[in-house]
Amino acid sequence: MPKNSKVTQREHSSEHVTESVADLLAHQEPVDYKHSVLNVTGGETWDKQKEGDEDLDAERPAWNSKLQYILAQIGYSVGLGNVWRFPYLCQKNGGGAYLVPYLVLLIIIGLPLFFLELAVGQRIRRGSIGVWNYICPRLGGIGYASCLVCFFVGLYYNVIIGWSIFYFFKSFQYPLPWSECPLVKNGSVAVVETECERSSATTYFWYRETLDISNSISESGGLNWKMTLCLLVAWSLVGLAMIKGIQSSGKVMYFSSLFPYLVLVCFLVRGLLLRGAVDGIMHMFTPKLDKMLDPQVWREAATQVFFALGLGFGGVIAFSSYNKQDNNCHFDATLVSFINFFTSVLATLVVFAVLGFKANIMNEKCVVENAEKILGYLNSNVLSHDLIPPHVNFSHLTAKDYSEMYRVIMTVKEGHFKELGLDACLLEDELNKSVQGTGLAFIAFTEAMTHFPASPFWSVMFFLMLINLGLGSMIGTMSGITTPIIDTFKVRKEVFTVGCCIFAFLVGLIFVQRSGNYFVTMFDDYSATLPLTVVVILENIAVAWIYGTKKFMQELTEMLGFRPYQFYYYTWKYVSPICMAVLMTASIIQLGVSPPGYSAWIREEAAEKFLFYPTWAMAILISLIILASLPLPLVFILRQFHLVSDGSNALSVTYKKGRMMKDISNLEDNDETRFILSKVPSETPSPMPTHRSYLGPGSNSPLEMSSAPNGRYGSGYLLAGTPESEL
Repeated sequence: MPKNSKVTQREHSSEHVTESVADLLAHQEPVDYKHSVLNVTGGETWDKQKEGDEDLDAERPAWNSKLQYILAQIGYSVGLGNVWRFPYLCQKNGGGAYLVPYLVLLIIIGLPLFFLELAVGQRIRRGSIGVWNYICPRLGGIGYASCLVCFFVGLYYNVIIGWSIFYFFKSFQYPLPWSECPLVKNGSVAVVETECERSSATTYFWYRETLDISNSISESGGLNWKMTLCLLVAWSLVGLAMIKGIQSSGKVMYFSSLFPYLVLVCFLVRGLLLRGAVDGIMHMFTPKLDKMLDPQVWREAATQVFFALGLGFGGVIAFSSYNKQDNNCHFDATLVSFINFFTSVLATLVVFAVLGFKANIMNEKCVVENAEKILGYLNSNVLSHDLIPPHVNFSHLTAKDYSEMYRVIMTVKEGHFKELGLDACLLEDELNKSVQGTGLAFIAFTEAMTHFPASPFWSVMFFLMLINLGLGSMIGTMSGITTPIIDTFKVRKEVFTVGCCIFAFLVGLIFVQRSGNYFVTMFDDYSATLPLTVVVILENIAVAWIYGTKKFMQELTEMLGFRPYQFYYYTWKYVSPICMAVLMTASIIQLGVSPPGYSAWIREEAAEKFLFYPTWAMAILISLIILASLPLPLVFILRQFHLVSDGSNALSVTYKKGRMMKDISNLEDNDETRFILSKVPSETPSPMPTHRSYLGPGSNSPLEMSSAPNGRYGSGYLLAGTPESEL
């Protein structure tokens, strides 16, 4: 025990001092202290208090196995973005060259911050609110901001699951309903629907049959009853999976996490057997090295890493909080991060194999249509038969023959070539068409599957995969809400989960009106990016700078049994905060430069058109960003000026044998002293230990006394391992 502690001073003093509870405990041997009948501790600390840990293990739910936990983290981090966002970014940003910045940023930003969230959740064993309240009460708004962002994301993310459910049930028929344009009666004659004829069968089915979309966000058009029913089913699935906490969601993860891999492997094998699949894969992996020098590529790679791992949402912390405290979370962080990366590469292979097949189909269709035009020009003597190479056979015209014929006609008819209206029909042009998000899943991919043998089977498998990918991410997102709220406010798990799902469904009705897709776009673009970036920066600062990276590393060494690599010290302290600050600045600039608008589907034109948000929509957009960020300054101000309690001066005394606990909260320092000593505080020195923020070994002894009656965040006697309400 340090020489300047109060207990040591009293031992060497001739002055008569009434012994306090803490004094008595301080005279015991360390082993006796840990097994004493009366256990009085000052706040939850990161000291290895085995009895406290045992209490936590007994009281808090835990994963049934390490496999269940890993599958939960994989199911949460591997989501729809891996299937329809990563392939698009890879195609847009240099093919195989894009993998280099992505992998670099995954190592220097993604892995360290993912490890950080796993570590704090596992050690403190609370949700995001409790974790950040305990680390630094003034930054306790981090947890509340995470909950709000999870709520916003969950609102529209479940709508996408609803769309997938609709397509899933529509897939049980042959031919698939989006394989052909519908016919409408015009008097006694049946004609093809005009909107479908001017676009495509899959595009028409998506915009008209599924969404029944309006021409702009200002035209509500009322509720789409089919999508409303699908949204209800989606929220029912989430509620059933979440109602028992990890006891129910953990079992769901066995299927929802593994099934997508089965489907992806099946699609990859089937895709590689399709004509043109190799063309798509070669196009994807052909590196465009000049793109690596583009700052925009690095910004988009950093954003994708950030969202792919689910940083800042609170789901990672929530899942890790159900772990044992000696779990090797460093191994978990590395494993999940690289599984996420390889899943993205696997999904990209599948997507480009299928899109390569689709590109060949579309290219052949283009060749046939333009060959018919050329035949018409030959029959009407607009073109001379001498322009056609002798080996060309119009009944078996190949893309190579058409390309040769096209070049000859373009050279001879240079002055009037545009009037002929011929297309080049290049495979490269088809492969370069960038498609992402719903356009990839519900239009491009569905169109490709219509050309598969046994297309309904593949369609059922694909949309069941999307449902499971979405469900895994939704369970993690909802855990980012339910776990911290239940931990902090001690509400009943089942009641809160059901109430949360019902409330989210009612609010989510805004996304299933005819203009709902435009609101999905708005929430996806603006509700999470900037607030989450700020949240993760503050998480990093709270641990690395306010608590201290050296102390953090020391506590990790005690918890894991080995010292993490020095690499993490420098990334947490310098690299990650700087990179995240640059990303936040770039995101703000991007928001300012990019016009706030959306792509609207115009029914009369059967085409997309970019429109700016009206004033009222801009107000909603700005409100989303402000509301998600508001807890950060609000909680800081309230606690900085002591307008609300941070809950750090609660008092608990537990008698182990009788399991009796005396809990007195929000006592003044003098009252606490009276309670312990039954003496006037002026007559007896305060025995209260310094209350330390989590992890912090402020001393070498768990009972080291401070010269001040209050610690950094107040003081109190707490039952080791018993949570306190932090707000």
